[in-house]
Amino acid sequence: MSSSYAGRVLEPISFSNPSNKQRIAYFYDSDVGNYAYGAGHPMKPHRIRMAHSLVMNYGLYKKMEIYRAKPATKQEMCQFHTDEYVDFLSRVTPDNMELFAKEQVKFNVGDDCPVFDGLFEFCSISGGGSMEGAARLNRGKCDIAINWAGGLHHAKKSEASGFCYVNDIVLGILELLRYHPRVLYVDIDVHHGDGVEEAFYTTDRVMTCSFHKYGEYFPGTGELRDTGIGKGKNYAVNFPLRDGIDDVTYKSVFVPTITAIMEWYRPSAVVLQCGGDSLSGDRLGCFNLSMKGHANCVNFIKSFGLPTLVVGGGGYTMRNVARTWTFETGLLVGQEVGPEIPYNDYYEYYGPDYQLEVRPSNMQNANSDEYLDRILQTVLENLSRTKFAPSVQMTDVPRDAPEEEPEEDTEEAKEARGGTQDAWDAHIQKDGELSDSEDEGEGGRRDIRNYKDGGDDMMDLDDDDDDVEKKPETAAATAS
Repeated sequence: MSSSYAGRVLEPISFSNPSNKQRIAYFYDSDVGNYAYGAGHPMKPHRIRMAHSLVMNYGLYKKMEIYRAKPATKQEMCQFHTDEYVDFLSRVTPDNMELFAKEQVKFNVGDDCPVFDGLFEFCSISGGGSMEGAARLNRGKCDIAINWAGGLHHAKKSEASGFCYVNDIVLGILELLRYHPRVLYVDIDVHHGDGVEEAFYTTDRVMTCSFHKYGEYFPGTGELRDTGIGKGKNYAVNFPLRDGIDDVTYKSVFVPTITAIMEWYRPSAVVLQCGGDSLSGDRLGCFNLSMKGHANCVNFIKSFGLPTLVVGGGGYTMRNVARTWTFETGLLVGQEVGPEIPYNDYYEYYGPDYQLEVRPSNMQNANSDEYLDRILQTVLENLSRTKFAPSVQMTDVPRDAPEEEPEEDTEEAKEARGGTQDAWDAHIQKDGELSDSEDEGEGGRRDIRNYKDGGDDMMDLDDDDDDVEKKPETAAATAS
């Protein structure tokens, strides 16, 4: 069966003859699975450890460089979040949370976003992986960076929301903006990517595109008419969907929307959020995508050959999230894995069939052809109003910094941290080996001077942040 929208004929999904000439950097911190939001909470960081175990046992590590990113520091988090909010996250614990009762209300930390042991460290791991991935993309050390611990798209400048505390995506995009004039953000989580949209709602430096359930559903934002304000007008793309969307109909709107964005916006880097709660059978989701239907979005984004940061996100049926992120890791390195799941540390989770596939159910698709065609036509009309070249001049984008050690870096310091930058960059991991990536010095992720000295080339973060606070209530509201 095939469907057509806007004159485009769409065939069933196929991943035949996958090829890979791109360099893949994969970020994983073994500590990430140690954190727990609490008994009965649907968000379980353990799913990232499950996905990693499958990735390793399928042998995908042989085609990637595996790194353990340095955790994000308070200073790095404050490039987007307020000092007061980050300081609160770094200090509050289950043992002292009574002392922060007012702050918990102010920063929306409590029920959905509980205080748990190691909260700040968990946020640091998530943020560090996305920032490090972006930094390596900037320096041309990889073509695709993967951080399944990232994708926490609901976090706001000074507020936790939707199980998200620190918005690693915004931090990663800010890193990319140091070298790229235009960045595209694509979100296939079942929930609207409100935190990322709000952060860049007033700028044309970033186009956000979210495909999500809309209508009496968290976070209650992402209406078709929400397209940005000021310089950001028409640079926020929202595609509201209804329950039960399946592989064919999802592809029928995803492909023409992304194709039009690429033609009109011409981004030089992409961030793709791969929330697994849009899969069929998710504990909190309401879509009906199979594993391959979800992965088709990853494969299509990859086909444009742009520097791409791939992050995780939602997903509350752990075995299906692990299956899908493993399959998508395979596609990114050019290897289709499955169908039988190899023995791994969490093999019993995948019974009784021990197959990699996540199959759709027989739930009704509430997205009619007429509805999807009407939404798609509106989205395409809005995109046609965008300027080809946003306000930034291509010639003024900062050049890649020279690969050299800072002058103050002694031989003793190099030896203590495990070798020089070039040594790490040239090092492809052995079986199961992890390493701390080193990105200190000029041009590295922690060279914050680049944010302050970027001049007219950089987005005016202070001005834009002020504008974000004035965003209409419809786009800033969140549901508990």
